[in-house]
Amino acid sequence: MSLQDIISANLDRELAGPVVALAENIQAQHGSETLAILVYGSCLRDTPPTDSLIDYYVLTETTRAISSNPLSRLLCQLVPPNVYFAEDAIEGTTYRAKYAVLTLETFNRKVAETTSNPYFWARFAQPVAMAYCRDAAARANVIAALETAVGTMFAKIAPLAGRDADTAVLWERGLRATYASELRSEGPERARQIVETNADYYEAVTQAIGPGGDAPAQHWVRVQRIGKLLSVARLLKAAFTFRGGADYLAWKISRHSGQPVELTGWQRQHPILAALTLLPKLLKSGAVR
Repeated sequence: MSLQDIISANLDRELAGPVVALAENIQAQHGSETLAILVYGSCLRDTPPTDSLIDYYVLTETTRAISSNPLSRLLCQLVPPNVYFAEDAIEGTTYRAKYAVLTLETFNRKVAETTSNPYFWARFAQPVAMAYCRDAAARANVIAALETAVGTMFAKIAPLAGRDADTAVLWERGLRATYASELRSEGPERARQIVETNADYYEAVTQAIGPGGDAPAQHWVRVQRIGKLLSVARLLKAAFTFRGGADYLAWKISRHSGQPVELTGWQRQHPILAALTLLPKLLKSGAVR
């Protein structure tokens, strides 16, 4: 099976009705220039959509569909993506989502092998489903971008374990290296869980890519340091767009680390200052790394 076929099959996987319905609501908010809405993360593995925020990526044709605010559009170009919060009552149950928005053009650039930071290509080398697509041309462009993401990830992580390494070892080490380039709350076992859950997928994409030439070694220490700075920048930027972002951050850290994080009313009202005051405590406690 070709890499294109593997990615296409994943895009077509069946999604829960509320996941599709909420995606359609998000698409309506961003208009006809929405090309596709992708679903990724825990709701594609073992977490019911009622137990977690659903993770979406919204790919648009132009920046106009991202936001009506010129400053917000500019910030998305400088430090993509913009992150928003959505919730809706569907069939009597409230579903919530965290969704990122950026143009397909920016997405293509960020998953390319010329981009050293793994924020985009590491996410989209994992299984991805499609909750909305405008047309066949958009689907073909998205598939091509996801193929690039998988190829980039493979090229970047191959030197970490060697191309003859066991598939699970290769991808697990790769995910761990990419996690270290962000402020994340997951422990080291998370990479293993993701690879084990999607073992058939990783085996298939590895076989589809096949042996290649020696990839240049990624300078991971430098990439990880710069990546953490970019994570801080995204966190601060999200305070302008992500309604309920402070509560989401506390929930996510508690969920993955087992360490409760209690927010004060002041911290909810001043999310930027709250992020700055919380970050040193979270780093010291090991809730984020």
